[in-house]
Amino acid sequence: MSKVILVLSDALRYDTAKANMGFLGHLVETKQAGLFKIIGELPSMSRPMYETIHTGIPSSAHGIVTNSIVRLSNKPNIFQSVKGAGKVTAAAAYYWYSELYNCAPYNSIDDKEVDDERLNIQHGRFYTQDEYPDIELFNSAAHLVRKFFPDYLLLHPMGMDYHGEAFGSDSSQYRNHAIQQDAWLAPLIIEWKERGYTIFVTGDHGINADGGHGGTTPEQREVPFYWIQPNVKGRGDTGEAISHLQIAPTILKLLDAPIPSTMKHPPLI
Repeated sequence: MSKVILVLSDALRYDTAKANMGFLGHLVETKQAGLFKIIGELPSMSRPMYETIHTGIPSSAHGIVTNSIVRLSNKPNIFQSVKGAGKVTAAAAYYWYSELYNCAPYNSIDDKEVDDERLNIQHGRFYTQDEYPDIELFNSAAHLVRKFFPDYLLLHPMGMDYHGEAFGSDSSQYRNHAIQQDAWLAPLIIEWKERGYTIFVTGDHGINADGGHGGTTPEQREVPFYWIQPNVKGRGDTGEAISHLQIAPTILKLLDAPIPSTMKHPPLI
């Protein structure tokens, strides 16, 4: 049994991560981590993929098929299963996560910071602006780990999506932000490994040169999946393709929490 941190970098493309995230690349090269490619579920949009990743089912099954649908999730999900197993959940994330798993619609004052064991996301730190600084969010996540030692933590920065939509995926701004995210993550990964966490780094969708996403091209669908475990040798660059639908059951298996029957895809372990 392990504790798990999922770093879900919004709009992080597979090729951009592989070319620009040097510390993660080092972990892969030295086989301290494994790297897989996810062929993302559709539509390649944010809120549908948040729900897909956390329920392990496709958008047509969970019903969050576009960003404009604002309601609580009505399917079994990671937060619900972890909480139901008597474990601790936390998130430093965009406010759409609060609307999916805590309460909808989001109240920017009452819901911004929550510490309530009755909620699915028991310890939440949420933000509403796409340009909210990733470094501040990373610090919030690190604080949640040090203060509450949650069994499952979601860290969801929006910086890649913001720079990609503003400047396009071929821009220096987008590429350089991947370098910056990697640099911010590096010391946290070392600390979290020492605390016994398994760490996943992935994306919900990619983005194209026009700054768009939602479609079916590899630029909009392909995202990385880095797997870092404490005291376990990684597989390096596997060259293997996996599914977004395998993330939820994998996390629940690592946490020794019940895997709902709705999650049909097998865990990666």
